[in-house]
Order: sequence, then structure tokens, then C-alpha cells
Amino acid sequence: MTTTQDFATYIAGLPRVLAGAAALFRDAEGRVLLVEPNYRPGWALPGGTVESDDGETPRQGARRETAEEIGLDVALGRLLAVDWVHGTGRPPLVAYLYDGGVLSADDLGSIRLQEEELLSWRLVPREELADHLPGALGRRVLAALDVLANDKTTAELENGHQAT
Repeated sequence: MTTTQDFATYIAGLPRVLAGAAALFRDAEGRVLLVEPNYRPGWALPGGTVESDDGETPRQGARRETAEEIGLDVALGRLLAVDWVHGTGRPPLVAYLYDGGVLSADDLGSIRLQEEELLSWRLVPREELADHLPGALGRRVLAALDVLANDKTTAELENGHQAT
């Protein structure tokens, strides 16, 4: 007979994986909305950690983080990419990337940054994304843009590369 304590011990011994979720917003010209965090160098997409211990789903997490970080609370579109990102000094991360849609000039004008976490935002054309988003994140965003442009199914990635 399995006891509650046995099950708790079993669960505690399972591997840990982090989950993150973000939204891919574009303007009418196709430029991607990036945010500049104040807690680490570089740029990112609006998004963050999924509060899975509280029952939050990746889609809910992406929407919550977007509302918190840039003040836009919008229903997100389809899942564009899922990326398994190996970690150094941290558990692996499963990153979910959702279509945030095309933002109007009014939407862009209503962006309000979460000052506790963000310094600025900008719109970046595809050809400059690798300069702002190095590594797996940059590759993930490019894969997601390809999904949108070619009406492909969700991209399954490993460290930003197409999974094989």
C-alpha cells in the first residue's frame, strides 16, 4: 500500500524543470517588441516564469507577465514555439512562445513598463534580432516568425534549434 508520505517522497525525488512563457508582439511593419530588463544585461520578450506551483498554465503565465511588464492585457494567439533549453547552473527550461499579434499605434502608445523590472522597450526588425537576442532566445524568435510567415505548425525546438 502506497502512503501519502511515500508519494510525497517520490515526487520530491523527480527531476526539476523550469517553465517560462512569453508573447511575440509585432507592429504593422513586422518589427518585434523587445524589452530591456534591469536585472540582467541584454533584451528579452515580454514574459517570464510560469507560476506552476500556483496552478498557472504557460498561456496564463505569458498573459499575466505581459500585463505586468508592459501593461497590455490581451488574449494571446496560438502557440508558436516550444523550446527545451539546457541550463548551466540551473535546471533546464521549457520556454513557450505565444503569438501576441500585431499592435496598433494606440497599443504601442499605451505601453507602460514595470519599472521594478524593465528599463525600456523597442521595436526591432527581423534582420537585427540576433544582435539583441543572442543564443537560444534569438533562434526561438526567428523560428516563431517563420511559423507565422509560412503558416507552419508549432516549432519544436531544443536550445533554439529545430528538434530532430
